[in-house]
Amino acid sequence: METASMEHEPTDSRPLRIAVVAGEESGDLLGADLVRALQLASGREVHLAGIGGRHLQELGLASLFDAGEIALVGVSAILRDLPRLIRRIGQTAAAIAAEQPDCLVTIDSPDFSLRVAKKVRAANPSIPVIHYVCPSVWAWRPGRAPAMKPYVDRILCLLPFEPAELQRLGGPPGTYVGHRLTHDAGVALAAEGQRNPRDLSAERTKTLLLLPGSRRSEVHRLIEPFGETVSVLQARGHRLRLLLPTVPHVADLVRASVSGWRDQPEIVTAQDAKWQAFGQADAALIASGTVSLELALSGVPMVSAYRLDPVMRLAQRLITSWSALLPNLIADRAIVPEFYNDYVRPGNLARHVEALFTDTEMRAWQKEGFAEVRRRMATDRPAGEIAAEAVMEVIRQ
Repeated sequence: METASMEHEPTDSRPLRIAVVAGEESGDLLGADLVRALQLASGREVHLAGIGGRHLQELGLASLFDAGEIALVGVSAILRDLPRLIRRIGQTAAAIAAEQPDCLVTIDSPDFSLRVAKKVRAANPSIPVIHYVCPSVWAWRPGRAPAMKPYVDRILCLLPFEPAELQRLGGPPGTYVGHRLTHDAGVALAAEGQRNPRDLSAERTKTLLLLPGSRRSEVHRLIEPFGETVSVLQARGHRLRLLLPTVPHVADLVRASVSGWRDQPEIVTAQDAKWQAFGQADAALIASGTVSLELALSGVPMVSAYRLDPVMRLAQRLITSWSALLPNLIADRAIVPEFYNDYVRPGNLARHVEALFTDTEMRAWQKEGFAEVRRRMATDRPAGEIAAEAVMEVIRQ
């Protein structure tokens, strides 16, 4: 990166001006942790601009538009909304460049946020650019790594092997910051609940977590097979208490989608209630995603499923990673079973879930694997603090 101009070298007294772009719920949480850590590390206020959800808005961000507009997944969804996304990319980049922040932090959502970063770099090269959450260049489209180098100054990585992969592929420098979940109070609460003595006798009512995704498209594709899986389990003699933690922007869709189920799930949207549910669960049926790491660190045995959109199904042969689940990749072993597309079959899912309801070898294998995940992810400080240190280092360059 070229040396930043003096207008972007903050004094000790004035607030830090940070631009953020965060579309996903998980990215919004990462951004909020980072902002709080920046406030503590610098001893100064942080003024925010850009795009974010409820967590960043609680810290003072007036989002340019609803962050849910860029929380898209799959090529089909992106192609459908391409004209609007192009307008939003231009609008966001222009607003951030005009703001002249001390730094731009783009968080995840690379199809949107990295295009914003590239336009901001072209409009004002003196603004440092940091991308939080390394794109999975080690598993898909490795050419993205060197392509980012001209307009991204640092990548904050959640997985310990990613900085070396970025270097190998000729990408921007990476800093391993760990994951916010390794020091999260909610995870600690859930893990404590999982460590409590548990009656795993076959006749006991089992508590099953259902997590069909945080995006509307995921819920549309998975809620029906998840409901059918519940029906299979009930037909096989299992008495179930169903807990369905979700996020506010899909809660109405979830409620409507489960309204016809024989037994209604307990739908929770509050964070405290979510972690309590994790602590109480005997097992979970999930959409592949960040929630798999939340559950692994909490110690909740799980089965994962996902249905790709039609266009991504055609491109899946280009995926080089052996697994799509973070716990499996981090531990470098197949801890959690994962089923995709045509293999998301209720009868199969139900039989894998019921193998986790009692004290089986499969349940023990997952519990042991989760301990290895925790060991490999361990850092001496929370991820937000390490990330804030990296951000300040880039700003001062």
